[in-house]
Amino acid sequence: MNTAINVGVAAKLGQYSDAIATSAGARWLYTSGTPGLNEDGSLPEDFETQASLAWKSIIAMLHAADMDVENIVKINQSMLRREDLDSYRKIRNAYLGEARPASMLSFISELVMPGMLIELEIVAAK
Repeated sequence: MNTAINVGVAAKLGQYSDAIATSAGARWLYTSGTPGLNEDGSLPEDFETQASLAWKSIIAMLHAADMDVENIVKINQSMLRREDLDSYRKIRNAYLGEARPASMLSFISELVMPGMLIELEIVAAK
């Protein structure tokens, strides 16, 4: 079982937990950086589609490991454009529901593939 630990920092900034403690003997899942690609491997042009597809891939990985969003311990999110933040928060919150994993979001100058606007990486434990 994962337990949220909150000391008040996250509550001032967004919908996530300051830290997550896991139970002894937990099974861990680490994902690679996950972009928002179409089924054919192409990259959509718009941010919202990329973000939704990235989350759909993360959810598929969780389900393949017999896990779900409540098992996410940590999210690392890399985005190119600050102006996409409000849209991203809505998309992320729709996929996470009530889950509040620890979170890190960075704005960076470039991702591995031209046109890529977001990349997600998660750690989950069950």
